[in-house]
Amino acid sequence: MPGKYYAVKKGRKPGVYQSWAECKAMVDGFPGAVYKSFKTREEAVAFAKAATYTGADAAPKMQNAMKKTMQQEDGAMPSVYAFVDGSYNVATHVYGYGGFLIHDGIKEVLQGSDKDAEMAAMRNVAGEICGSMAAIRKAVELGLPEVTIYYDYMGIEMWATGAWKCNKKGTAAYRDYVASVRNVIVIRFVKVKGHSGIDGNEEADMLAKQAVGNEI
Repeated sequence: MPGKYYAVKKGRKPGVYQSWAECKAMVDGFPGAVYKSFKTREEAVAFAKAATYTGADAAPKMQNAMKKTMQQEDGAMPSVYAFVDGSYNVATHVYGYGGFLIHDGIKEVLQGSDKDAEMAAMRNVAGEICGSMAAIRKAVELGLPEVTIYYDYMGIEMWATGAWKCNKKGTAAYRDYVASVRNVIVIRFVKVKGHSGIDGNEEADMLAKQAVGNEI
């Protein structure tokens, strides 16, 4: 009996696979791929069969709960947004991030990792802030006027806005970077509940784990 089942919700051929190699062949390089591993076949089948609402097709098909989560105060959907998440590999002490930026119907995948000892002491939080910085940096690089960052760790917003005191090198660098670009881009932050079935958050989580070599 397989130790894990790999469910592909969005890929070259959605379905349930019994090995990572089979799953990877269906999602590697596929734009907006959505996939996840499960301990039981039943859970994997349920995930694979669920409707997908991620990326360019999100606006017309988005479920009510997801749509409400992503709406701005005026009820409009953000034209530019990013989902970000962080991860930490306890075996290698590598921290990293994953996520994506959506703009003009284009999806920019964001991934990266590092093992600076001082940053690594923050574990996955180091990846969280690096992910947010990567999304903002990409938006600035593209000359976008605004970006909405969807995150599941409160520090992403609290350190950026100064609501939380920055006692570490990583948090201070993050706060200072956000402050340095406020004059060229409007940045909004929206908290989402992690591991709650929000496709953008789930995808960012998988990309972050992938970036540090954690098993998906």
